[in-house]
Amino acid sequence: MALRIVQVGLSPWGLNWAQEVLPRRDDIVVAARVDADAAVLKAAGSALSETAERHFTTLQAALSAVEADAVLATVPLPAHAAVARAALEDGLHVLVEKPFAATAGDAAALVDLAAAHGRVLMVNQNYRHFPAPIAAADLVAGGILGPVRSVTIDFRRYAPDDGFRYYGLDQPLLSDMAIHHFDLLRMVLDDEPASIACQCWNPPDSGFSGPPAAVATVRFRRGTIVSYRGSWISHGAATPWAGQWRMDCADGEIAWTSRGSGKARLSEDRLCVRGSEHPVDAVRLTPLPFVDRAGSLAAFAETIRSGREPARFSSGRDNLLSLALTEAAVASAASRGAPVRDADPRHTTKYRNWARSNGQRGHR
Repeated sequence: MALRIVQVGLSPWGLNWAQEVLPRRDDIVVAARVDADAAVLKAAGSALSETAERHFTTLQAALSAVEADAVLATVPLPAHAAVARAALEDGLHVLVEKPFAATAGDAAALVDLAAAHGRVLMVNQNYRHFPAPIAAADLVAGGILGPVRSVTIDFRRYAPDDGFRYYGLDQPLLSDMAIHHFDLLRMVLDDEPASIACQCWNPPDSGFSGPPAAVATVRFRRGTIVSYRGSWISHGAATPWAGQWRMDCADGEIAWTSRGSGKARLSEDRLCVRGSEHPVDAVRLTPLPFVDRAGSLAAFAETIRSGREPARFSSGRDNLLSLALTEAAVASAASRGAPVRDADPRHTTKYRNWARSNGQRGHR
């Protein structure tokens, strides 16, 4: 049976979802589309060659008119939590763009709400659905090269603020981009951070309202030290979107990159292994049936149908920790690089106080 989805948000990114991702799945039916801006809705209808019959300016109006199983939230960040909350309260599953809430406290409330209603809440961490990071995670899990001692990640792009990607974020690099890299770190290492120290900057001629460049040091609980460098204003050679990774292990190195641009999106996925006494070997990557956002959508549909989360599923529960790490990076940067320890909101006094004031139990 086809999964019936209501898509909420049809500005450029949402329209891209509607044109490039959703049509690829025969087992998914778009029951309705929603955007609060009638002009945006009309333009999307024209671009998609759709009539206004199933287009609505509120989610409530759409759900009153059509039968649906789930909501795809492709709205700007300030509306993520409100759309997800409304959908969950109406008993629908939710796939929401990252970051799925403005704060870890707001995100935790959504996680609890999804659990209370027995619904799937998934965050579109689409970088998880590429061959190279999955292969890197498998190598780490297999322990072939021993424990991972250190990781260096470089992300470089020259992309002056276009007013769309960053939504006026105070921290455009950390909140919109670095969260991808932080989430991949948690997935690949299968570990959680113990502390982060971060500094960021914004040159006067950058065109950004918030800092587009940052460096950070992250210490993970099993001892791995991560050095992260990211920039939206680099004039150096652009990296793939997932960045360039070098993982120094006890008995060798894993080097990889992932997620190219446009039609070459998969061509940048490469992974090499260097043993302590062996030359570099390029690893043949296993093709995936669905990559990128299509991979997120496939995992979302599979979880709803089977009731079981596939490997490395980016549930709201799991992604809460990636959001918390990003929030800790922002807090450290605001303190001129002072380390922030234990970024897990489930273990902090701040989260326990929030949970108590909202009548919720803290997660274990």
